[in-house]
Amino acid sequence: MLKNMLKATVFATTMALATGSFYTHAFAEVVYNRGSAAEPESVDPHKTSTVYEANILRDLFQGLVMQDEKANLIPGAAESWTVSDDGTVYTFKLRKDGMWSDGTPVKAEDFVFAFHRLEDPATGAEYASMLYPVKGAEDFNTKKGKAEDMGVKAIDANTLEVTLKAPTPYFLEMLTHQATYPVNKASMDKLGADWIKPGKLVSNGAYTLAEWVPNDHLKLVKNPKFWDAASVKIDTVNYIPTEDRSSAMKRFEAGELDSYDDLPTEQLADLKTKFGDQIKVGPYLGTYYYAIKTDKAPWNNVELRNAISMAIDRDFLAEKVWQNSMLPGYSMVPPGIEGYTPAMAKYADMPQIDREDEAKKILEKLGYTPEHPLKMEIRYNTSENHKNTAVAIQEQLKPLGVEVTLLNTDTKTHYGFLEQKGNYDVARAAWIADYKDPETFLGISRKASGNNYSDYDSPAYEAAMDKAAAAGGKPEERMKDLAAAERILVDDVGQIPLLYYSYHDIVSSKLHGFTDNVMDVHPSRFISKD
Repeated sequence: MLKNMLKATVFATTMALATGSFYTHAFAEVVYNRGSAAEPESVDPHKTSTVYEANILRDLFQGLVMQDEKANLIPGAAESWTVSDDGTVYTFKLRKDGMWSDGTPVKAEDFVFAFHRLEDPATGAEYASMLYPVKGAEDFNTKKGKAEDMGVKAIDANTLEVTLKAPTPYFLEMLTHQATYPVNKASMDKLGADWIKPGKLVSNGAYTLAEWVPNDHLKLVKNPKFWDAASVKIDTVNYIPTEDRSSAMKRFEAGELDSYDDLPTEQLADLKTKFGDQIKVGPYLGTYYYAIKTDKAPWNNVELRNAISMAIDRDFLAEKVWQNSMLPGYSMVPPGIEGYTPAMAKYADMPQIDREDEAKKILEKLGYTPEHPLKMEIRYNTSENHKNTAVAIQEQLKPLGVEVTLLNTDTKTHYGFLEQKGNYDVARAAWIADYKDPETFLGISRKASGNNYSDYDSPAYEAAMDKAAAAGGKPEERMKDLAAAERILVDDVGQIPLLYYSYHDIVSSKLHGFTDNVMDVHPSRFISKD
């Protein structure tokens, strides 16, 4: 019997080697090498803020609700939910087959712990303000209340109740963001700061973290405990940070990357010729802007901020620098959100030459000329696109008496500096919609927001945003109130919007399920590879 089994095995192996057929393919590991334009700072959901981190965390964790391959809402850790008639109480039923990667069940109490941790001032979460619609959350985060006063309660092991201060139409969309994902308290208690290390991180998503070699790759492997593991087609996802966009294109061409989430736009025409429909460009809910230090002289002068903003030729940036892969931007909220009309800068329809003349008059009145220039430093994170944008603005402002210097750092350092409220003049930044609502773009300029890099502080703006929040149950009124708030922000030049994003990805024809959508969200669990 054993002798015959050995003969059969040898025969089958020989046939497989000779034909490259079933035996080799049936058990082959499916690996997705996923290029990323930056290295993540962390994989702690409460310590992250960038799109690059969001993509990874979307694979590792699962919130109450999630997004599918088209960015539509789908059940996540919760299989269903109900909303009270007044729109303030959400009751989530967690799926009973939901597990952590260590085999323990995901419980309602895990979300209570995670929501409390996000708001705990000791956590220092940049996205703490995201949960401010929850009753008691802002008070706890600003040290005016206690965790137990938050409107988050585990009714039983599988039932979570969340009470809001007022109706919040975007609340479910908001719960797709990584800041609202659950974290494993038992693992934290046991491992302390090591809980996020590869091989130790306990997560509840489709993948677990196996390796992290800084500036080389993060290796995610399929989580067999994930409730829907049977439908996950990719066994291993390697996130490969490559800040140099041109290098990324070479790696894609060599087959080292299966996709990459940015393009060197000055090469866009050639890339389309070379790679055809593997180049993906389309509308994306995002705003490319410059944060300007509104609490630092001379930038605390709204006239000066307005002159700088007015003088920048956005049409040139969009057409020449970004090769029409972006659109000129004059508002913080991009077009495309149903029911909302963005508040544009008042000079948006002025001819560029008239804008420059007006800006020059303001600068001269403030004492700045080519002979006595205003010195301005622009900080930007590594990218040919960001460098070319900054250089173009440098050249545009020079004839008006603005002497611009440039400072480049890697993405991790750049955003770390901004988050720590470092001393600067102007800095490149961007905001990609966390959910399809104007509030996601306007909330970042509120005083309490960890993403308010400009340190913009306007009581009028705060009051307008509060008024919009109070109108949560009346959609049309709320949208008008948000537009009124944006008008204050834009007139104050609390930020300098420059461009509206389009996504520009390169995706191998071997990948399936990488579906175009306005959020540019592509969970690995829905992707397959030939």
